[in-house]
Amino acid sequence: MEIFEVFNTLSTGQLFLLFSALIVSFGFEIVNGFHDTANAVATVIYTKSLKPMPAVIWSGLWNFIGVHAGGIGVAFSIVHLLPVDLLINIKTGRGLAMVLSLLIAAIVWNFATWYRGLPASSSHSLIGSIMGVGMMNSLMEHGSLFKGVNWHKASEVGMALLISPVIGFGLAAGLLLIAKVLVPAKELYEPPTSDKPPPWWIRALLIGTCTGVSFAHGSNDGQKGMGLIMLVLIGIVPATYALNMNTSHSDIAFTVEAAKELQRELESSDLSLLMHALKEQHLAMRKVERLSRSESVAAASTMESPMVDSMLNPFLRNDAVLATLDPLPLLKAVVASLEGQGNFKDLSPEDRWQVRTQLVELGASVRTLVRRFGDQLAQDRSRVLTSLAGRLSKPVEYVPEWVVMGVALCLGLGTMVGWERIVKTVGEKIGKTHLTYAQGGAAELVAAVTIGMADSFGMPVSTTHVLSSGVAGTMWANKSGIQAATVRDIALAWILTLPVSMSLSGGLYWMCTFFVS
Repeated sequence: MEIFEVFNTLSTGQLFLLFSALIVSFGFEIVNGFHDTANAVATVIYTKSLKPMPAVIWSGLWNFIGVHAGGIGVAFSIVHLLPVDLLINIKTGRGLAMVLSLLIAAIVWNFATWYRGLPASSSHSLIGSIMGVGMMNSLMEHGSLFKGVNWHKASEVGMALLISPVIGFGLAAGLLLIAKVLVPAKELYEPPTSDKPPPWWIRALLIGTCTGVSFAHGSNDGQKGMGLIMLVLIGIVPATYALNMNTSHSDIAFTVEAAKELQRELESSDLSLLMHALKEQHLAMRKVERLSRSESVAAASTMESPMVDSMLNPFLRNDAVLATLDPLPLLKAVVASLEGQGNFKDLSPEDRWQVRTQLVELGASVRTLVRRFGDQLAQDRSRVLTSLAGRLSKPVEYVPEWVVMGVALCLGLGTMVGWERIVKTVGEKIGKTHLTYAQGGAAELVAAVTIGMADSFGMPVSTTHVLSSGVAGTMWANKSGIQAATVRDIALAWILTLPVSMSLSGGLYWMCTFFVS
């Protein structure tokens, strides 16, 4: 395992930093288990279908399988919320401060809401924390709150988080009503009344839905921290983790071919003009920003334009976004570095970092082009560009097996420690009557399907939001009534999660900048 080989190459200070950062990173996954994974076992434990320990172990197993089967699309969907300059400069003190600040903020808020027994969303708090550090960095660097977040990606993620609870509520309510017509078994619609397990077929149904939610949760929620753990590893041990060192010769050749294909696409007259327009627009905006923030340059604005340009050029040369708007030199550099290369281990640490930077910038370049001019491109053209960008990202968007295993184990450990508070809330405190077998099964089945569909699109959704909304939907469909106080507390936690996590992470990052260079 390469992580053990890394230990021999680090100083005592670097080892301490690495261990501390990994404790924080995996600590987030444990707290995620308190919240979200506990929802997966809530109904199966509450209905006595399984005892707590077997339920948690069974759920943990399927979480583990889900994490492995789910890929890494959601992991890097979360990472791409961060500004491109952070992804490029992650090995700086500020880059690491950002990642640790957002993880600590998410842990604090998740733990606080778990302590109150509120099924708030770990996904929601993580995304809020990412936005908080991005906005604080933007305020400190540019004097504006709104330039430090990939707002296009944030809007996609936000829409998924907003729509999924509505889907959970509606589909679970509808499924319960359909079940009452198609499966008129009286015992299915009664709450558990003793410590005895339900009839075998109900028990099998609920264990099956628990399995589905656990698998779906692992494939979606389990990924969310993995991309951030990779940023920690890349920032502290860039020589080992900047590129996927297990990439084969054929995969490197595949990357080179993708770079050549993308170069041919971008050299076409229509795309060349679009990229030039983007670059000129960005340069104009940056000059205006620099002029507005510098008295000396503002004074120079009355002079000849060339003089202003000469004063601005050093500022623009340090602009990470600018490189993404001039992709052809990046593509040529990637081809020159990798063509004929047998493996990444033959590259020097400096060359590995340079290749990583170029590939990250190229990915951002294509995403910007498709986002800004997708409506002017043929649909198949946009798909080709997106596919090529995906091929180029393979060497930098990866997760080692030990990270996947660690995340799955931490989710299970968190569930073992913290399941009881969330189980009681889901089973007894959302509706005015206790949860019936059918309600639990309907809510969990809908949650599993909804999360699985989101995972197929690489979109993060909240297990907590979907399942809690599904339970509320079944209570509404059953005319059981909903406990206003609990729903109010849950809604308040949902509403406060974003601003509180943003404020916590932004404040932590601001304080950290006093201690890092």
